[in-house]
Amino acid sequence: MYAEGKRYDGRLMTAFIQPNDLQHHRLGITASRKATGNAVERNRAKRLLRETFRLSEAELSRLQLKYDWVLNAKRSLLREKVSAPLEEFHRILARAANDESRVQIATER
Repeated sequence: MYAEGKRYDGRLMTAFIQPNDLQHHRLGITASRKATGNAVERNRAKRLLRETFRLSEAELSRLQLKYDWVLNAKRSLLREKVSAPLEEFHRILARAANDESRVQIATER
């Protein structure tokens, strides 16, 4: 996943995506002890990322392909409420959609 997929860095998270052959998106989450601290903080980071993904269902459905997503939490995520990671994830989704359309245009030529 990390070697073949596309990487999108943000202030609160890093997203790795790779197209899958399924009819839905899949989510994986990492929150390492080094990046987020103790178990309580890691669990909070994972909950924030899961909720961000869940609340982005409409935006995810606008993508032409379905992807496997791995979201890596960064320490700065722990200082935020759900609105900040949601905004950042929407920016990542916009970048992914832009990359997706560029690839489609290139293959049509």
